Amino acid sequence: MSMLLSLFFIFFKIGVFTFGGGYAMIANIKEVIVEKKKWITEEEFMQIVTISESTPGPIAINMATFIGYKKKGVLGSALSTLGVVLPSFIIIFVISLFLEQFMNNQYVKYAFYGINAAVSFLILKAGINLFIKLEKKVLPILTFIIVCIILLVFEVLAINLSSIIFIVIGGLIGIVYYGVIQNKKKEGDVE
Repeated sequence: MSMLLSLFFIFFKIGVFTFGGGYAMIANIKEVIVEKKKWITEEEFMQIVTISESTPGPIAINMATFIGYKKKGVLGSALSTLGVVLPSFIIIFVISLFLEQFMNNQYVKYAFYGINAAVSFLILKAGINLFIKLEKKVLPILTFIIVCIILLVFEVLAINLSSIIFIVIGGLIGIVYYGVIQNKKKEGDVE
């Protein structure tokens, strides 16, 4: 029972203290789940990030769901998900009661300027951590560089293209390279 409560409260705390959405939560989830609690390995974390980004729904909720399931099955999954969602629900509900007064408060506006800067840093930190853990082989690094260049060009040219397309292309490249080309090389080595 203590593991179930831990899952709920850890994800609740992450949900309370992380602003900026799911991507901003990645670094916090990694710090707590991988580094402090050691519930999963770095490699498992990378796989969970990949799966969470590739499946429908917000990445932080998907990550909480996968980690909870890995630790305590369906109940762990449900409690982790509830833990990460509940703080946002409570905060949004309270804000909605006082929305007009809240948004007109000058100090709230100033706070959001600072929060936006902090969120940008958290997202950048998550990206750097993911890049550092990226498999140091030609294909992953080449795919990363190509996607970064394409995204930068699209941003400069104000072309709006769904990130899903990049995920699908990356998945197809991985399937072709590792599933087809590498398997053919291994079969050639065996013969």
